[in-house]
Amino acid sequence: MNQSSEERLRRWRLILGGGEADGICQDDGVGDGNANFSLNDSDQKIDNALSSLYDAEKTGGLGASSPQIARWLGDIRTYFPTSVVRVMQKDALERLNLQQMLLEKELLEAVEPDIHLVANLLSLHSIMPTETKETARMVVRRVVDELQQKFTNPTRQAIMGSLNRAIQNRRPRYHEIDWHRTIRANLKHYQPQYKTIIPETRIGYTRKRTSLQDIILCIDQSGSMATSVVYAGIFGSVLASLTAIKTRIVVFDTSVVDLSDLAEDPVDLLFGIHLGGGTDIHRALSYCQGLLRKQQETILILISDLYEGGNHQKMLKRVTELLGLGVKLIILLSLSDDGTPDYDCKMADKLAGLGIPVLACTPDLFPDLMAAAIGGKDIRVWAGKQDMMIARNE
Repeated sequence: MNQSSEERLRRWRLILGGGEADGICQDDGVGDGNANFSLNDSDQKIDNALSSLYDAEKTGGLGASSPQIARWLGDIRTYFPTSVVRVMQKDALERLNLQQMLLEKELLEAVEPDIHLVANLLSLHSIMPTETKETARMVVRRVVDELQQKFTNPTRQAIMGSLNRAIQNRRPRYHEIDWHRTIRANLKHYQPQYKTIIPETRIGYTRKRTSLQDIILCIDQSGSMATSVVYAGIFGSVLASLTAIKTRIVVFDTSVVDLSDLAEDPVDLLFGIHLGGGTDIHRALSYCQGLLRKQQETILILISDLYEGGNHQKMLKRVTELLGLGVKLIILLSLSDDGTPDYDCKMADKLAGLGIPVLACTPDLFPDLMAAAIGGKDIRVWAGKQDMMIARNE
């Protein structure tokens, strides 16, 4: 076999696993019949790491042994890139129910942190041993700092740019006219015969107010919304740092908790969330309605899969009341990288029928979504241009 053929056989062997055929590989169309093939020591360790996870029913898996899990975590970090390590850790939690990885300090220190790991840590925080909780906060801090670094500047630039455009006074009253800027803008309209300028464009002084928009993030903290909750918490902290807007952060299951006072530190905010439990959207929206100061200048973002455990009719009535008050309501079925979410299609269609934008949003697009909402754009039209998933009542 030539080198390329041998590498192809090696890769197929690692993909398909071993067993009775170990040591013998059939002709792959390049060689000349059956060929002996065996893994070297390094490849054997890779194969063992894969088999422990994906052939668990045959090999016995990783078991409940902490040393064995620790060795496996070390092996996958050694032989696989970080992106693959994160996928394998997530699969281990889901396939083998290895919650033990997140409940023991030594194992948690060996895990590669990512958004899914943070979601799992938040769900287990209430049963986590005391000596593990500080390690868990350190792991969450690493992920939060990374995501904040990625999203803070785009969010601030998008929103402040939209706010600046929104506050330009294009139709000033006489006492609001900035005459110096107005004259400069209209010099091209100077009329020599009249020795004057025709002010076709009038520029007013910028309107100064304490906050230009009120934003309420209403976040469903049921278990199915785990990664969306993490992203929403981080974005909530970023929004709360902008003085030009007033941001409230509300989380709910069957009860409602206002976490606005924790927005200064996103890690504190996230650990104030208790993932799991039921869902009462009507109660959450009722609480948010009580927060309204300037109804027509309030953007309410409901982040939920819409599986209402409370009264559906009361929820729809509450939504109608909010719309009647002039609140801009946007529903995000998910705020995650996972693509099309699982959600209550019938409820989504009913809400879309009321004219509410109902869509899924990735974290990368969330800053632009908020800028579009603040700028008064039609969110459904905007989302269509971004090729986002939109619920429609058709």
